[in-house]
Amino acid sequence: MVRLVGVNIPDEQRLEHALTAIYGIGRARSKEILSLINISTDRHVKDLSDVELKSLQEEIEKMKVEGDLKEEINSNIKRLREIGTLRGIRHIRSLPVRGQRTRSNARTKRGKRKTIGALKKEDMLKLDQSKK
Repeated sequence: MVRLVGVNIPDEQRLEHALTAIYGIGRARSKEILSLINISTDRHVKDLSDVELKSLQEEIEKMKVEGDLKEEINSNIKRLREIGTLRGIRHIRSLPVRGQRTRSNARTKRGKRKTIGALKKEDMLKLDQSKK
């Protein structure tokens, strides 16, 4: 296994796909990196020489990936919360931030459904007692 930027890269995969294991590098960025250092996207990780791995490492270190990128994203969200923008408020309330509807979807952000409906008097009394 090859280790780049603190992440283990699988040997058996094509280089273009294997680089996406690094947080902050997707398919487009991996193609861009490989074209900059003149390595074919079809090559496997195990076929790379030490010189190519070193140049790949240097190219990736120029970009914000992994911890630095996560830190920047979290600081941006924190800033939005502090200044009280709509996006910041949506982050605080755990609601979708980019205009998605919440009436019928947004389950991943809002969590499991909580059924609210008609309850019998006995059930209401049990709920009230359990809250106290």
